[in-house]
Amino acid sequence: MTEIKELFADEVVTRAAVRDVELPYGAGTMALITLDNGFDHTKPSTFGPGGLTSLNEAIDSVARRTDLAAVGVTGKPFIFAVGADLKGAALVSQREQALAIGKLGHDVFRRLGELDVPSFAFVNGAAMGGGLEVALHCTYRTISSGVPAVALPECFLGLVPGWGGTQLLPRLIGPANALKLIIENPLSQNRMIKGRDAFALGVADAMFEPADFLEESLRWAAQVLRGEVEVSRTDHTAEDWSQVVDGARVLLDMKLHGASPAPYRALELVALARTASRDEGFDAEDQALADLLMGDELRAGLYAFDLVQRRAKRPAGAPDKALARKVTKVGVVGAGLMASQMALLFARRLEVPVVLTDLDQARLDKGVGYVHAEVDKLLGKGRITGDQANRLKALVTGSLTKDAFADADFVIEAVFEDMKVKQQVFAEVEAVVSETCVLATNTSSLSLTEMGSELAHPERLVGFHFFNPVAVMPLLEIIRGHATDDATLATAFSVGRSLKKSSVLVKDAPAFVVNRLLTRFMGEVIAAVDEGTPLELAEHALDDLGLPMTPFALLQLVGPAVGLHVAETLHAAFPDRFGVSENMAKLVAAGKPGVYGADFSLDPEAVAIFSGGASPSTAEQVRERVLRALAQEIRIMLDEGVVAAAQDIDLCMILGAGWPFHLGGITPFLDRSGIAEPRFLEPGVASVPA
Repeated sequence: MTEIKELFADEVVTRAAVRDVELPYGAGTMALITLDNGFDHTKPSTFGPGGLTSLNEAIDSVARRTDLAAVGVTGKPFIFAVGADLKGAALVSQREQALAIGKLGHDVFRRLGELDVPSFAFVNGAAMGGGLEVALHCTYRTISSGVPAVALPECFLGLVPGWGGTQLLPRLIGPANALKLIIENPLSQNRMIKGRDAFALGVADAMFEPADFLEESLRWAAQVLRGEVEVSRTDHTAEDWSQVVDGARVLLDMKLHGASPAPYRALELVALARTASRDEGFDAEDQALADLLMGDELRAGLYAFDLVQRRAKRPAGAPDKALARKVTKVGVVGAGLMASQMALLFARRLEVPVVLTDLDQARLDKGVGYVHAEVDKLLGKGRITGDQANRLKALVTGSLTKDAFADADFVIEAVFEDMKVKQQVFAEVEAVVSETCVLATNTSSLSLTEMGSELAHPERLVGFHFFNPVAVMPLLEIIRGHATDDATLATAFSVGRSLKKSSVLVKDAPAFVVNRLLTRFMGEVIAAVDEGTPLELAEHALDDLGLPMTPFALLQLVGPAVGLHVAETLHAAFPDRFGVSENMAKLVAAGKPGVYGADFSLDPEAVAIFSGGASPSTAEQVRERVLRALAQEIRIMLDEGVVAAAQDIDLCMILGAGWPFHLGGITPFLDRSGIAEPRFLEPGVASVPA
């Protein structure tokens, strides 16, 4: 125990304070334990050895008493608890230490479910990882409808829920629903659910509104104790767990191809939960946790997690926030799908008027109609109220003339990716907007400096590059042209924060970060196929990385015409590294949406376009070719100063291209693989051990 405490020397200890509460209706006395690390909600309560010891001592104090009707657990305002203190966990170097951490959590938490009196978890705020597991160990649970986040994110980081989650949750809500929280959501960019969703799944037995949550929870607990409220539970052990688990394994193989051990270990543990005793199940969690704590995957996951939690919130090179101008109205040039998605996002997050313009009334009506239809979907799902829906619809309007932008503070274009077209658009916009209005382009590859070269005020032009789908993808590449001034840039970052995007400052360089690397990646795979490598072999040569989609599936998503256009742009800038495939041009000319048909089987006609080369490669050769090309391109980008540091490239690829968390960032992965020389990361910057 002493050794473990030394690893967690910097632990912010979560204290477990006990106070007596007299329950209503004469139901008796409850000992209420409050978890609180002494900070406000911006520093959530976590569990290291100190926090676990404090909770254990609190349970000791209540377990000795004979006057209690129940024991309750709740958190500080807005936070229940968010799990283990992973800073210390990352320092574990011996398996015995890792095993001890798992056992300590089990030994403490399980006591809540083994007291002589019922235990109640009152989930008043965010409950993640070990925090949710605390609640699962209790006899009963209530949850606030205002809870913003309930999750078991361990698989996202390369771990498993190791303090009871894989054993208790499937028995409570069934294996299928449990696997959504344990595996599916973590692998979907660490998706969280809200309090209402958790209640609907059966994670909690009752739900109350935030304003009087604790009072209502205590009243409900008293009714349970008096037998006036009966909590019925479904016995899920009769379900066909093997069918659920086998189905989940198929989906994992399709998504990860065995690349990440943690989800597979979690799946094994959920399968075990059907028949294992509590001791057997908890011991299996300890063993899995110990194995994974000793692996590189956790370090990689923590590096990636640190990027999205810390660096993304403090973008390198962003100007002083005080320079940002207020945005009270937004203009969007274009009414296509991308423009309509942006309009909805601006209206939802900024809550200001948004006007779309287009030259064609039918397209304009379609764009505004799309926004209104999406608002109706949000209403139907209960994510917004009727009043909010009406307000959002009223905020988004259309106009056939750019005069509607006269009082806009921020105008963004989403028109065809052609330099002349965009220059013409901005000339027309500049003629009607105020001198302080920010002009933003959603270009994915074109030069901002050239785009603004004919403007009277090029200093107010900034790149504002979204990724599709706009509402889902968290990355925003903010591009500074040679003339862009600090006030414009500060406003762009301010708007990005309001949109709840993670913004990265990028130099005005061809295709910026994500598209440049994805184009190089795609270019090498397509070149290998052009040379004679079977398309299907090249398509799956990098499956072992667990990337979110294969190269030609990605091409299908973005469209061959777009992919060809970006390749041509980069070929013009860097002809020695970016080629233009003649076969790709033929695919576009043939009007094919990609190499896959409607049923996502390979289209023989499309595949035939790529056949005929005489120098095939093996899968391993394709893999090494792609990784070496990426390493070279990243090295060049860093030398060019496209971003401030390698961590920004890692962040862009994680948030914009779905680079897997279990690999860490792309630069430490290339370092570990021996592909990259010299190392990308600067001395003193935390990296993943080789």
